[in-house]
Amino acid sequence: MKRFYKIAEAVPDADGWAIRLDGRPMRTPARAPLVVPGEALAEAIADEWRAQGETIDPATMPMTGFANATIDRVLPALPDFRAQIAAYGASDLFCYRAGDPPALAALQAARWDPLLDWARARYDVSFAVTDGIMPVDHPEATRTRLAAVVEAMDPWQLAGAATLTQIGGGLVGMLALLEGEIGAQALFEATTLDERWQAEQWGEDAEAVARLAARRVEFLDAARWCALAGEARTR
Repeated sequence: MKRFYKIAEAVPDADGWAIRLDGRPMRTPARAPLVVPGEALAEAIADEWRAQGETIDPATMPMTGFANATIDRVLPALPDFRAQIAAYGASDLFCYRAGDPPALAALQAARWDPLLDWARARYDVSFAVTDGIMPVDHPEATRTRLAAVVEAMDPWQLAGAATLTQIGGGLVGMLALLEGEIGAQALFEATTLDERWQAEQWGEDAEAVARLAARRVEFLDAARWCALAGEARTR
């Protein structure tokens, strides 16, 4: 659609911070008020609307998208959404290693073992690590404790956390990112290690490179959303 406003601003609201266009309060696609819990979060959304040209491109407004998803989809169904994220604790990417070639297996161990070790110490859990893709069963206590961690997460972080677990293929990396154990770019590189290794061995495919670049942008946007939502929680 064509741009229909001149000014986008973030303003205090009784329930947090609202975004207004030419003084009119914004609403989500489900017609709920677009109100977020922190000023930085609201300013990030308002900045996206300020940056629009003559036409509005939703693809350039990821923070707005996460806000809409949180209000319309996450908050009304918190138990189901938490369960979907917690399920990744049973099949974490970092627990599935290459049996061959040894060079790839060694690289996986170097990049992934420190994060699993961090999770073991942080949450008092244990993991079953295997070669190949056949499912492994982690201890029930591990699944229960990691599910409790997800249960305690701020609801406003969950939309971004879901994207991080989906793209990253696991729960451990997402939790390590949110707790400051690893940065977003480093985590993305760790979770896409296999793809990049294959490209180095056999050459890059233009379509695969484009897909990986798009996933990286989505991943970093999700990390930014989680950081802003976490900042709002601590204020």
